[in-house]
Order: sequence, then C-alpha cells, then structure tokens
Amino acid sequence: MIQTESLKDSLLRLQNTTPLVLNITNAVVMNNTANALLAIGASPLMSDATEETSTLIDIASSLVINIGTLTSRTVMAMKCAASHACQTGRPWVLDPVGAGATRFRLDTSRLLLEYKPTVVRGNAAEIQAIFSSQGANDNTTRGVDSLLATEDVADFAKEAARQHNTVIAITGATDIITDGERLVRIDNGHPMMARVTGTGCTATALTGAYLGVQDDALIAATAGLASLAIAGELASTSARGPGTLQLNILDELYNLKPETLARYLKLT
Repeated sequence: MIQTESLKDSLLRLQNTTPLVLNITNAVVMNNTANALLAIGASPLMSDATEETSTLIDIASSLVINIGTLTSRTVMAMKCAASHACQTGRPWVLDPVGAGATRFRLDTSRLLLEYKPTVVRGNAAEIQAIFSSQGANDNTTRGVDSLLATEDVADFAKEAARQHNTVIAITGATDIITDGERLVRIDNGHPMMARVTGTGCTATALTGAYLGVQDDALIAATAGLASLAIAGELASTSARGPGTLQLNILDELYNLKPETLARYLKLT
C-alpha cells in the first residue's frame, strides 16, 4: 500500500522544484494541458519538432507522449523522443488515446512501447488493446471512450505491467494503478468530469510532472491521477456545468496543498 505521506511529499517537491515537462500531445488538449501543468506548479514545454527533440529531452525532467491527433509527422517526433528518453533514462509517460479504434493508433502505440515507457496511462479499452495479443475488440472500444469497467482489467493490467516492466494507470469511475506487484485504487473524482474533453490527457500530463520529481513511478502515477480526481471533486461543488468545471479544476490544481490531497484522498 502506498503511504499518503509519499504523495504529500511528491506534491511538495513538485511545487518547490517546478519540473520542466516536455509534451508531444494532441491538438485538442494542448492548451488545457499546459494550463493544468502550470496550475499545479510544473513548467510545460510543448513541441513536436524532431529537429529539437533530443536537446529538449536533455533539459527536461520528464516526457509526455499523447497520440490523440496522430499524423505521420508527429509519429516520427514521438519515436525520436521516446528513443532518446529510453537511451538517456529520462522518465516518460505514454497516453495511447483511442488505441483500439484504428490500426494506425494501435501500431503506433505498440511501436512506442518498444521504448519502455515508465508509465502507460489510458482507459480500460486502450490498455487492453495495446497489451493484448489480438488487439482491441470492436465491442469494447468506441473512439477514445472505454465501454469496459476498470475492475474487469485489473488482473490483466497487473500481469501486463509485470511483463513489460512498466506502471499501468487505468482511469475510470475507479482509477487503477499497478506496477505488476503493487496495485492501488483511487475512488475520487466526479461524473461530470466525463463531459469535459481531455481530462484523461490532463491526468497523463500531471503524471509526467510527478515523474520529474518522484523516482517511484507507481507513486508518481498515483499522485498524478489523485491530484486531478480530487481537483475535479472539489471543482464540482461550485460548477454549473462542464464549462465552469473545467475552469474550476485549474483553480483547484493551483490551490492544491499536500494537506488537501491527504484529507480528500480515497485510496485502497
């Protein structure tokens, strides 16, 4: 079991050190991702130029790769970045958005897995798609939305994490994070978060920020998902709908304190 103190310490370190997080992410969420990283105390850097990828990774604390709006050009940038991160030992997180929806997304996700991501964050269907031998089942993946209950793939995720020597973080009604040995569940959040595009992508970016200050990837992923879930939970109390919820989440991330994280955390 993860100790709450380790999550509090991770948040404090993030806020005190302002890790630089390189993001190769999708066009839909880029602005909100950058704002979320700034709000919690990290420093976002958004670039998908292969000409500068290696240089930027050398100065960054961590790397986030999100395949949400793939093109042939961005695939090359992602491959270059993941390769350099793997070679230099820079922690990085992969978000295989909609991996089971098309062959292009599935093949790209599996290609990037070869560069040993520190964390893979997705919904249940995305995780099942990239780690199963047969790929996704059309009945379990719809676009970027999962039709599976996260509990149904907990054992699958644990075995996949063990085999691939990575941390797998599954977001859903209950978030599941495992490194193949340890497994934790987070029961925070609010249903309205599902009506705001990119909340999962924000969880991935926050995980990347924590990877820049926390060597234990399971703790980093747990802190990232918990920070967003608690921020969403608190933001919902004054939100009139998805629009104000999105803005309120940024404010709650900005105001998030280690004591607040510990007070509201529902971890098993």
